[in-house]
Amino acid sequence: MSERNSYKETLNLPTTDFSMRANLVQREPERLQRWRASGLYERIAERRRSENCPDFILHDGPPFANGDAHMGTALNKLLKDLVLRSRSMAGFHTPFIPGWDCHGLPIEFKVIRETQGLQPAEIRRRCEEYARKYIDIQRETFRRLGILADWDHPYLTLDPAYEADVLRVFARLIEMDVVYRSRKPVSWSYGARTALAEAEIEFRDRVDPAIYVRFPLQDDRFGPQTNLVIWTTTPWTLPANLAVALHPEFEYVVDNFRHEDGRRFRLVIAKALLESFENETGFRSCRIPDAVVHRGASFAGLHARHPFLDRNALVITAAFVTTDTGSGAVHIAPGHGQDDFMAGLEHGLEILSPVDDDGCLTEEAGLPDLAGTRVFDANPAIITLLQERGVLLAARDYNHSYPHCWRSKTPIVFRAVPQFFVRIDALRAKALEEIDRVQWLPSWGRNRIAGTVESRPDWCISRQRAWGVPLPSFRQPSGEILLDAELVRRIAGLVEEHGANLWFELDDDAWAARLGLPKGVQRGNDTLDVWIDSGSSHVAVLDRHPALHVPADLYLEATDQHRGWFQSSLILSIAVRGTAPFRSVLTHGFVVDTSTGEKISKSGDKPINAGFFYEKYGADNLRLWAASVDYTQEVPFSVELFEQVVDAYRRLRNTLRILLANLSDFDRDLCAVPDEDFTFLDRWILDRLDAVLRRCLQAYEEYDFRRVFNELNQFCTVDLSSLYIDITKDRLYCDRPDSPRRRSSQTAMERIFDHLTRLLAPILVFTADEAWEHAGHTESVHLSRFPKPDPRRRTGDAVPLMEHVLRCRALVQKQIEDARQSKVMHRSDEARVVIALPSDSPIRRAGLQPSDLSELFIVAAVEVQEGPEMAASVSLSDAPKCARCWRFDPTVGSRSAHPLLCERCAEAVESRSVKA
Repeated sequence: MSERNSYKETLNLPTTDFSMRANLVQREPERLQRWRASGLYERIAERRRSENCPDFILHDGPPFANGDAHMGTALNKLLKDLVLRSRSMAGFHTPFIPGWDCHGLPIEFKVIRETQGLQPAEIRRRCEEYARKYIDIQRETFRRLGILADWDHPYLTLDPAYEADVLRVFARLIEMDVVYRSRKPVSWSYGARTALAEAEIEFRDRVDPAIYVRFPLQDDRFGPQTNLVIWTTTPWTLPANLAVALHPEFEYVVDNFRHEDGRRFRLVIAKALLESFENETGFRSCRIPDAVVHRGASFAGLHARHPFLDRNALVITAAFVTTDTGSGAVHIAPGHGQDDFMAGLEHGLEILSPVDDDGCLTEEAGLPDLAGTRVFDANPAIITLLQERGVLLAARDYNHSYPHCWRSKTPIVFRAVPQFFVRIDALRAKALEEIDRVQWLPSWGRNRIAGTVESRPDWCISRQRAWGVPLPSFRQPSGEILLDAELVRRIAGLVEEHGANLWFELDDDAWAARLGLPKGVQRGNDTLDVWIDSGSSHVAVLDRHPALHVPADLYLEATDQHRGWFQSSLILSIAVRGTAPFRSVLTHGFVVDTSTGEKISKSGDKPINAGFFYEKYGADNLRLWAASVDYTQEVPFSVELFEQVVDAYRRLRNTLRILLANLSDFDRDLCAVPDEDFTFLDRWILDRLDAVLRRCLQAYEEYDFRRVFNELNQFCTVDLSSLYIDITKDRLYCDRPDSPRRRSSQTAMERIFDHLTRLLAPILVFTADEAWEHAGHTESVHLSRFPKPDPRRRTGDAVPLMEHVLRCRALVQKQIEDARQSKVMHRSDEARVVIALPSDSPIRRAGLQPSDLSELFIVAAVEVQEGPEMAASVSLSDAPKCARCWRFDPTVGSRSAHPLLCERCAEAVESRSVKA
């Protein structure tokens, strides 16, 4: 047995049952079960109410109940939990009512794809089953992630009471006279056979034909046989062409153009696009002497012949014409585009839209052979027709980003369909005013939502779907549409009592009888846009729930919700109450695949579901990941990046374990020393702890969880592990158990553990609770509050003094390393150090003794001399080595009873013998 081992039992070795092996995958569910059984969420709420804490309301934006929770969804819910847990521990009452968005296209599309030919009532029944299935799946995922909420009483947009409140919000819109019905172009998904909201559209790359087509002018004032030239990537819209638009202020060249194949035409081309037109088409301007330049306004009121139909197109001017590409002349089909529609209204044009619900051309297109053909499939035939007519100047493939239906993935068709709209102009000014009253985090969120609200066209709120809140309109025998606010409120009452399925289950006569309407009225078949559903949650949830209020303190969602839930909630709240429904709005970026840059939900066969990661690594590692990322930007994600966080978790857990182990024989009431008796090293670490505490509390208040992570990780890794814990090992292990400096360090460590565990609690909810329990606490750490900073430590001198000590320590370590390289010594604790310090050195002024410095430097001995500047030299200590602490100490053998021990170790051994 070695000399050291013979004294091992006399050392104060650390001990704890808090295992370094976290075993989170098994232990977390056990702790979750205990939380649920004890009603932790309810007990926290009760505790905060008893403490008269002010409310902090984070209103949950409802995820769609249509799939497993992936890492993007997990980030959103974890950020919300980080906010609420940190606010709770900061002294707020934080009720959290989670919700799910249950209606709409994503669910109905999946149900219909699996079973065709269902009646609306059966579609709705199956959609509800589908939604509830995924609500349960997602709820268990969120619970497993340690997210605290009233999970047994969530809000669901399919609940009858919620649906009724949606109708009441709609009644308010009718009452304000902002709802109207009109036939104008909307984004139409032929794959899902419905109009789409802007937020239901995604852009994907697509190759379409880009063509230049000439429209012969029916007037010779610019020369005989002059042609306007349009450029389009949607040849299928040409059957609906009714006009050609030029910019009134642009300059247009009228000249003869010749192609190398012999074709020759007199064309009108925007001067700014002349060169690109020549390059694209192969036509060259002859630049003859009589070539002239005219303003676009000069052409207004003329007519041009349609390239293949027996009608003329009116020449108009429009400010939306650009010189980005094409010819400077835009073909106008009022039934197939918003700008075209507005131009058509201005000039009294017909709204022609010869496309059906399946995205196929109809007989109205004037092309019988193409009737029933999908519009994109009709492009080649239309190009052939143009070529046969001699009006096609050029055609090529054009790769561009094109809107697609987010669910069916089919390209969007812009077509005029009778729909219901909300007049945004009536609400826009107040909405913009309220935007400036809200705190947007990050600040760029203000400009993003203001821009979307400023440019937003009227809101198409009707959907041709079965799974949603019905849009309660009636067609009267005269053909007029009946839409009445009080009637809608009466229907809302029936829906609250019986559910929205009643709208589909009762026939027209039954509804007429219930509502006192004349016989012969017919119910409308549309449902409301799901953004009306979720955007009404401030009424259906915040107004209704006794623990909540409007405005909410915070809405927190991904950046796409500036044009989604944030905006719909704002607009509807302006209508209902004249103010925004939120005081602050926090935005996070998408979680994206590091290799592709795509949203994680589109990462193919890579693991993306939260369940994969918590079943392999534990939920606390997911929580630490969420706290460690810069969520204000896109969040890069890969398994490799995630595993870096797992390493950080191990360091944090190990720090808690070391602290607990060193406190195994410490009782605060019996052993703690007063602050004035702390050693310099303990004063320094507590000053550092207080600074970290202040910065973490501020970061939590600002929702800067990454800064909390960095502060705590740095404190544990550098201040504690690399310095304080390493330096204090000797006194903790080898001093007698009750020595003043050992108890000083234990008192400091007990405070460090307390503060560190509570600061980590919102992030590492399972680990912090486990550690807190191992420290002897009978209540969960989550019932506690954050520690308060110590005002006495703001003016402490230990931190600046330690900075000077560490500079001196670095100098000593360099000398020791050189000695090791030269084989003079093997370890730093063998070194005898001579330090030269100026008389005004902070170390000398502070009165630090050589014994203090030898402990701080972890060397055998230090001698301090005066010198003009800091300097150090090292040599191998000639003192004997203590068999117990292994320090080289001249007092070894000073007690005859313990000839192998230094004075300190002999005293420690004897004190144990006395106690024994």
